[in-house]
Amino acid sequence: MSKPIELLSKKHKKEAFSCGKDILDNYIHNQACQDVKRKMSVCFVWEDIETELIQGYYTLANNSIPLNIIPEKWRKKLPQSYSSIPTTLLGRLAVDKRFQGKGIGPILLIEALKRSYNISEDIGSFAVAVDPLDNEAEKFYEKFGFAKLPNSGKMFIAMQTLKILFEEY
Repeated sequence: MSKPIELLSKKHKKEAFSCGKDILDNYIHNQACQDVKRKMSVCFVWEDIETELIQGYYTLANNSIPLNIIPEKWRKKLPQSYSSIPTTLLGRLAVDKRFQGKGIGPILLIEALKRSYNISEDIGSFAVAVDPLDNEAEKFYEKFGFAKLPNSGKMFIAMQTLKILFEEY
């Protein structure tokens, strides 16, 4: 059983988290609290009630992407006076090895997308952008409708798409 997804705090057992990817493990062990404190990003965690272990986490931050790398389908609808377009960065998303294969990754992603969409009602954000760590992560995001941004390695899903998902169903 899980607690509600909440902001990372000192009470969480960060040191016990291990997803198997050093960059994601090191981030939550050593940098996440400092990023939150400095307002560089926010980190949300999902904790198991029984073990109090972090099952997974994700981070969100402000971001922008160059207008010229947005696919034409979307670019033609955007003001050409902008050199970059505001987005929300889903910087990291990770699930502890002990909880992998239980559907936690998709739940965290959907929660992050819904939170990002809701925030976009108050602060302009054209899309949620991600920078997949590897091919496995890229395939994960593709399954949820993220499109590749040419020549950048980044992917995005437009708020317009999220509006359809979150407001009409």
